[in-house]
Amino acid sequence: MLQSVEQQIERVINHVLPATALEGKFGSPKTLYERLAHYQTPGLSIAVINDFDIEWARGFGVCEAGTTREVTPDTLFQAASISKPVFALAVMRLVQNGRLNLDEDVHNYLTSWRVPAISNWQPRITLRQLLSHTAGLTVHGFPGYRNSEPLPTTAQILNGEPPANTDKVEVNIIPGVHHRYSGGGTTIAQQVLVDVLGKPFPEIMRELVLYPLGMTNSTYQQPLPNDWLTKTATAHSLSGVPLAGKHHVYPEMAAAGLWTTPSDLAKVGVELMRVLRGLTPAVWSQETVEDMLRPQQPEQTQEADESFVGLGKGLFVGLGFFAGGGIGNGFYFFHSGKNKGFVSLMRIYTHLGKGAVVMLNSEEIELMQEVMRSLALEYNWPDVFPKEKPIILSQADLYSGLYLTKSGLPFKVISQDGNVFLHCGQQPPLQFFPTSELEFFAKALNTSISFEKDDTGKIVAMTLNQAGVTSLRPQANPQIRAKKQE
Repeated sequence: MLQSVEQQIERVINHVLPATALEGKFGSPKTLYERLAHYQTPGLSIAVINDFDIEWARGFGVCEAGTTREVTPDTLFQAASISKPVFALAVMRLVQNGRLNLDEDVHNYLTSWRVPAISNWQPRITLRQLLSHTAGLTVHGFPGYRNSEPLPTTAQILNGEPPANTDKVEVNIIPGVHHRYSGGGTTIAQQVLVDVLGKPFPEIMRELVLYPLGMTNSTYQQPLPNDWLTKTATAHSLSGVPLAGKHHVYPEMAAAGLWTTPSDLAKVGVELMRVLRGLTPAVWSQETVEDMLRPQQPEQTQEADESFVGLGKGLFVGLGFFAGGGIGNGFYFFHSGKNKGFVSLMRIYTHLGKGAVVMLNSEEIELMQEVMRSLALEYNWPDVFPKEKPIILSQADLYSGLYLTKSGLPFKVISQDGNVFLHCGQQPPLQFFPTSELEFFAKALNTSISFEKDDTGKIVAMTLNQAGVTSLRPQANPQIRAKKQE
């Protein structure tokens, strides 16, 4: 590996930015290993795309808390909901080959199950709606099953019948009108492929997507075969405790059942970028990929200054993937995932040839976002940070110390885990959050503090501001200035 890439990796793992209470304001840089310990996350794995190819992949930490088996680029994680866009590629391959039609009523394909009628009204559902979460269906996601529990069939899952642990999948709003995320809808699409092709679902996915893309460390098999179990990371709770049975089983394979690695998921991103650049497609045509990455409803837009209800500013849902960033170089597609004890995120900038996949064997979404921010800063991804330079706090210890007013009233500033607290008299310490490097506010009270530096950059004074309101009239804004003691 080139030295320059190694240097980039070192900067990524030594410049992780913790979030603060305010958007665009970050704590002082930490190392990745410090953040793993802080979040009680045993391990994670990263694959980075740069210049339209996978530039590096690396594992960090261990596969299971209390063990020494290290995470490697080949360690398998549950992709959770990232299973959905990979599954969408299988659907689109069949659409491209004329086996399926995105706008056909799925009842023309289903032979083993039907979308329930409501009274005497039978909803019409299409694959386009299922892949874009606009079919008006219920059941957002799935909790999975312990290894010791009986597993339901797909029909039992869709009908909400024991041993299924989720409600039945049904329409309860008009299809095709609104976006509402539905893993239940993805499970219907899974059954469409099984009924049309007459093969087990994992075999369908291996033939249509995994094998053509060289995703040799990926499978939709649930439960996982014994010869794959030795390569997996163990799922962990938020407190870093290994999950009983090491992981849950997800018979809702299209929605949540993919076992994979960041490197294999990055291959998906590289392939789609390659096709969009006009290179000879291996499987999916440029028209197919473009269809997947465009808005699927009239009220959705690709313009970055617009918003779509339920997704957020500048975001829209395509076929399998979500996307945002406008129509220029900032355009990206993405998907996240969260299973019991696992979280993951992929983000790909199609025009810039950049992106990454991050997978954790814990449920610490904040840590996943922190790692993505570090990658964004190193590789200059657009629109991850506010347009102004992100505020990164100095070490909280710089503010720590005793501050005295002219009359001798003491205020003590202390730091804990990079956070600033103010101790006054017999009151318990009060946490303050940054609005800039020198200004902080308390969420618990209508109080703020600001610090002053001398010409050398040393903190020399603090000002306390408090605005109180009585039942009669606003009080004046009392202000107390205190000098820091040596």
